[in-house]
Amino acid sequence: MIEILQAFLWFAAISAVIGIILAFASKIFYVKTDERIEKITEYLPGANCGGCGFAGCSALACAIVAGQAPVNACNGCSDENVKCISEIMGLSEDIKTVRMRAQVMCSGTNDLAKKKYIYDGVSDCVAANRLSGGDKLCPNGCIGLGTCADACKFDAISVINGVAAIDYEKCRACGACVKACPKNLIKLVPETTPFWVGCMSADKGAVTRTYCDAGCIGCKLCEKNCEAGAITVTDNVARIDYTKCTGCGKCESICPRKVIWSAYKKTTVEDAVVPVISK
Repeated sequence: MIEILQAFLWFAAISAVIGIILAFASKIFYVKTDERIEKITEYLPGANCGGCGFAGCSALACAIVAGQAPVNACNGCSDENVKCISEIMGLSEDIKTVRMRAQVMCSGTNDLAKKKYIYDGVSDCVAANRLSGGDKLCPNGCIGLGTCADACKFDAISVINGVAAIDYEKCRACGACVKACPKNLIKLVPETTPFWVGCMSADKGAVTRTYCDAGCIGCKLCEKNCEAGAITVTDNVARIDYTKCTGCGKCESICPRKVIWSAYKKTTVEDAVVPVISK
């Protein structure tokens, strides 16, 4: 019994000494955390998607406090929350977030894009791309196996008729789908972008016609009729400068291949990304 009591006392004494040492160590090595970090984190979405280029929302908050990131670095942060973060950082100017969304630059649905073989393998775009660039003849066509959808944390992507489709309301512009696409077909564009070109074919028009009924043929009619100079044809495909686009709609109405689409006129995911194209 005495031995047990002695052991207990020794254990208690050692624990007390270790506790005192840890208490002193915590004070000696204590690193004061900037209280602004916690406050800023509260105004961030908390999705930890990494779209801002940092590991998560807490990491972004630390970067903002350290001056390594702007207060509007998060695409998913509302203007109101950005204003609150600005106030925490002592900034007086009204800073707004340039909201972005993902857009799949392809209109080559299964009924419009011609195929070179029937793919029967792993349901992964990266794997299919290694097999002669996928099953579609177009070297820039959406493979449509949903690797981008698997990478999206917000369930904002689905594959419809062989082409990935973005749900604008769910998209947080994190960029995960952009990185996942082996064809580099998904781009981040301003959320308010009125028009987009549903093709990224770099081949000449005559070649594009042979493998897709929806491909841009580089005719330059859109470029010639855009009074704002917002659309140009380079490498045989039309491209829109979103900083110049006024939303007049001339490019959409004049395109003979109907591959310039209006985001405003579409009411569903199917309409917005996989519309019916007149051949």
